[in-house]
Amino acid sequence: MTPGQILLFVVALVAFALALRRGVPTAQRALRETGQTIVRVLPLLVVALPMAAFLAELIPPDAAAGWLGPESGLVGIVIASVAGGFIPGGPFVSFPLVLTFIKAGAGGAQMVALITGWAILGFHRVIAWEWPVLGGRFVAIRLAASFALPILAGVLAQLLLPWFPHALIRP
Repeated sequence: MTPGQILLFVVALVAFALALRRGVPTAQRALRETGQTIVRVLPLLVVALPMAAFLAELIPPDAAAGWLGPESGLVGIVIASVAGGFIPGGPFVSFPLVLTFIKAGAGGAQMVALITGWAILGFHRVIAWEWPVLGGRFVAIRLAASFALPILAGVLAQLLLPWFPHALIRP
């Protein structure tokens, strides 16, 4: 287990202990909700993880390395930022996709920009939720105010990566 997994396990045990202190029915309800969440999430994992493995084999290494590789610099960071905004779905789609790109030769800074673009820009959410609910003016202001953030995250990651050389999964 990784340190992060151990930490999550410990936090889960502490949360369960606190639920038990409130009474057995509270702990039972928490366990029931946990089971329901696992039932909802497991099918996504069963589809998303093989998808990432198959994509890793299908994407030519020179394609990912050329457009999004470490040598692509600021241009690659900008491309990744915008591309991240167009990745639909949740983390079960985007995270395996990032692993696929990393294994195909994408750069760490570019993948930070891609994930940040996915999280901040999320054009599928803009179309489905923000525009209909909050209106075009709000969407325009929000996107204008946040468009540079994924690029900034990628540039900062580029500066930080030398300090954390083992931060990314390597092929």
